[in-house]
Amino acid sequence: MSTPRIAIVGAGPGGLMLARLLHLSGMQSTVFEREEGPLVRSQGGTLDLHEDSGLMAVRRAGLEVEFLRIARYDDQGSRLLDKSGRVLFEEPDASAGDRPEVDRTALRAMLLASLPADGVQWGCALREVRPLDDGRWNLVFVNGEAGPFDLVVGADGAWSRVRPLLSPYKPQYSGLTFIEFGIDDVDCRHPAVAQLVGRGKLDVQGDGKLVIAQRNGHAHIRGYAIFRVPADWAAKRFDFASPAAVRSALLAEFAGYGDAITDLFRASNDQFVARPIYALPVGHCWAGRRGLTLLGDAAHVMSPFGGEGVNAAMRDAAELAALLAEKEKDWGGAVALYEMQMFERVAGIAEGSAEAAAVQMSHIGEALTLEHLRQHRAAAA
Repeated sequence: MSTPRIAIVGAGPGGLMLARLLHLSGMQSTVFEREEGPLVRSQGGTLDLHEDSGLMAVRRAGLEVEFLRIARYDDQGSRLLDKSGRVLFEEPDASAGDRPEVDRTALRAMLLASLPADGVQWGCALREVRPLDDGRWNLVFVNGEAGPFDLVVGADGAWSRVRPLLSPYKPQYSGLTFIEFGIDDVDCRHPAVAQLVGRGKLDVQGDGKLVIAQRNGHAHIRGYAIFRVPADWAAKRFDFASPAAVRSALLAEFAGYGDAITDLFRASNDQFVARPIYALPVGHCWAGRRGLTLLGDAAHVMSPFGGEGVNAAMRDAAELAALLAEKEKDWGGAVALYEMQMFERVAGIAEGSAEAAAVQMSHIGEALTLEHLRQHRAAAA
């Protein structure tokens, strides 16, 4: 059997990492991305890469030097406050951990720069994956068609267009909705807020609500006001056409919180976004189908608590690429083995993320968060 012709749908960290690792092994692939270019929209906030997954993939990709240029080892701190602003937990040395922060946009730029110039095809919004009589697949886009491909890898996120060919499951609403906001140039314009957040992540719990704020690069804070509510609650509660109205509504929702904390909303810019959190069932799997597979959120989207999503996607990419390179002439068997190992590997991670989401804003949520932070510190010591 000849080397497979591979299509990767989705230019997120998982898809791009897979393309990079395949390129290093001498296997060609093409990434198809619906966005018109790499800078069309923000890729989201900061994330931390873990030693046995995200960082492992970076090392296999030969990008350690490039990663060090964009990694923020000084922003690994954690702080937990009650609603009055009293500090319950604080990481004493924000640079002492082994999970460096990196902005998603910077990570994507690093991976794109590591690929051949024609490695990503932009503006390709997938409409259909069409089976051919010889067992291969064509990709049908809104503006054209590409193929045939021996292997199509769905790396296209929570609402994957590839997944329905393998699994009938759809992500289900978790019960949590995030209202995202941002604070620009925080060190100069809002020094008190910068000090409150510190070098890393701030959690504030109380009254069945949660505020999370994270330091990003370029003196930017990305924050989330988190509620356990019905899926349509945010659209009814907030007038997103009026940033001032959203800000006022957030201040009303958190009226019992200290002024130092609600100053996060007062300092925010005018970009508010509702993000209902969806997840696939823990243990999600499918029966193999030749020429198709999934990685990352397309395979196992989970709640963001624990920061495992991107790390799991990058490890998926590393394991799939290694097996394809090792079993190039039996690439179908490589995919089947990848799926079997991935199902087992991800089940525990997804269960932990689901449990973390379940206890948020509960009557013991603050105590559980405090215990988790203490355990993490002890494990790192």
